[in-house]
Amino acid sequence: MDDHRRRAAHYRSDPDSLADEEAEQDPARGRRVEDTALWVDLQIRAAIERGEFDDLPLAGKPLPNLTTTHDPDWWVKQLIERERITGVLPPALQLRKDDAVLDDLLDRQTREESVRSLVEEFNARIVEARRQLTGGPPVITPLRDVEAEVSAWRERRRAAVATAPTTTDRPVGRRFLRRRRRG
Repeated sequence: MDDHRRRAAHYRSDPDSLADEEAEQDPARGRRVEDTALWVDLQIRAAIERGEFDDLPLAGKPLPNLTTTHDPDWWVKQLIERERITGVLPPALQLRKDDAVLDDLLDRQTREESVRSLVEEFNARIVEARRQLTGGPPVITPLRDVEAEVSAWRERRRAAVATAPTTTDRPVGRRFLRRRRRG
């Protein structure tokens, strides 16, 4: 027990001398490190000879997304970009994103019931996100009034129908089949 305390005090005062002392006590440790480095070099050379490093993507090119600043989440961001992962935002940010495209989503609906259900589901997600205490950015997305959204959807739908071309507006072309003239 006394020996451990002496070694700890010695290490705190001069950590390099303790490493040298251990290397002197165990000369096989130095050989193991050298043997490991040699083994790694041999494995790399064998892989090069087998051609396992040929035709790698980005061979001879600089690595993309290297910046001068250190970003601890670089690998997560690259994974999300590479795999095209969506829906992993915090609820507050996902709701803001969904709020921005909700009108376009509503305009694609053909029935009033589906518009109502989408707005009600969106409002339920907002209420649920406000109840959660998971931290992150605050939920500032406002609730949508279902009746106001339905009436706005009706107006946009009427305007789209009014501007859509009708079948009588197009010019009448020549008849496809004509009687052959006999002559």
